[in-house]
Amino acid sequence: MQFGLFYEHQSPAPFTAEGDHRIFQNALSELELADSLGYDYAWLVEHHFLEEYSHSSAPEVFLGALSQRTKRMRLGHGICVMPPAINHPARVAERIASLDLLSGGRIDWGTGESGTALELEGFGVEVDRKKDMWREATEQCANMLTMTPYPGYQGEFFSMPTRNIVPKPLQKPHPPLWVACSRRDTILHAARNGMGALVFGFAAPEQAGKWVQEYYDIIKSDECVPIGHAVNANFAIVTAMSVHEDEQEAVRRGLQGFKFFGYSLGYYSSFGEMQPGHSKVWENFIQAEDKIEDNHGNGGIGTPEQVHDHCKAYADVGVDQIIFVQQTGPANHDHITQSLELFAKTAMPRLKAGEEERLAKKQAELAPYIEAALARKQKMKPLTREEIEPVVSFGQRGKNEGAYANFRSDRGG
Repeated sequence: MQFGLFYEHQSPAPFTAEGDHRIFQNALSELELADSLGYDYAWLVEHHFLEEYSHSSAPEVFLGALSQRTKRMRLGHGICVMPPAINHPARVAERIASLDLLSGGRIDWGTGESGTALELEGFGVEVDRKKDMWREATEQCANMLTMTPYPGYQGEFFSMPTRNIVPKPLQKPHPPLWVACSRRDTILHAARNGMGALVFGFAAPEQAGKWVQEYYDIIKSDECVPIGHAVNANFAIVTAMSVHEDEQEAVRRGLQGFKFFGYSLGYYSSFGEMQPGHSKVWENFIQAEDKIEDNHGNGGIGTPEQVHDHCKAYADVGVDQIIFVQQTGPANHDHITQSLELFAKTAMPRLKAGEEERLAKKQAELAPYIEAALARKQKMKPLTREEIEPVVSFGQRGKNEGAYANFRSDRGG
């Protein structure tokens, strides 16, 4: 089993720039420590306008900084929001490739649609078309990362002429592709598209095991047609993390924050009413806290042995990666680092035992199915040299020197 860490940059009100600065710096320090302790992934979300719940609106900037503070762990968008009105596909391709170069080929490219009124309406995205937008943008972004030049595209949601997107990523054909999942149907959707499943819904091991089985059954079937140029067959699920030798202390340190994580997610996606600039998510949570039921994700809160058993139950049903959530609510930096160290010292070595053999066996078993899936993909036709139309500079387009002078004057040149 592999282990990731998930960051929202949560900042309960009353939040300040100074407080967010501390949260960002603490996160960098925590992940640098985690890299040295053997954790495998760092996952950074992309959310916009979600006060208190997530101040991670530019994860590519944070990941760029993190790439220089870590040496081995993989760095993931969890996720990059793909509708073109929020992120133009060419800009996504440029950022992904640049991050891959900065990190020495350690980027994972998680994708998603976004799902809140504040975000989608804030960027003028048609909510009922967002899945179509995600598909068009993700597929074309993968083409941009792999084709020289990108032939251009006339689509429903964005269009652009022939251009060569530079730089290109170190990982070939492109970094591993994932998609955010919260329900069974999106997990199956991930498999049909040959993508890793980033499961942000909480499920008991028995339920997760059923999803894993269905996911890999599709990966091995004719239904799997990759949206990108590679198949990333991986299943990851999110759970809480707070580890302490004293169970009650682990609960005291971790349960309230994890409850806030679930509450604030539901607040913005399902039942909340928001007045921008005057958020009261934490205040409302405190009033409702006693009525909030625990869920399956809090099994990562407890003693080292309890958390080991919680993770092993997921490993036993085929989950590839556990993604721990620690930076929740008013999380304490020292508690987070102590928990990271204790888990890495006690439970992680046993859970990682035999991981290289497991991965080798898995890759060998899936290889023929992945080869068949890639053969089913209809690839974009590359242009011949003769088909690539030259782009004439503005200076050469003027009929006379006066036209060029006007062009320079318009742009302050």
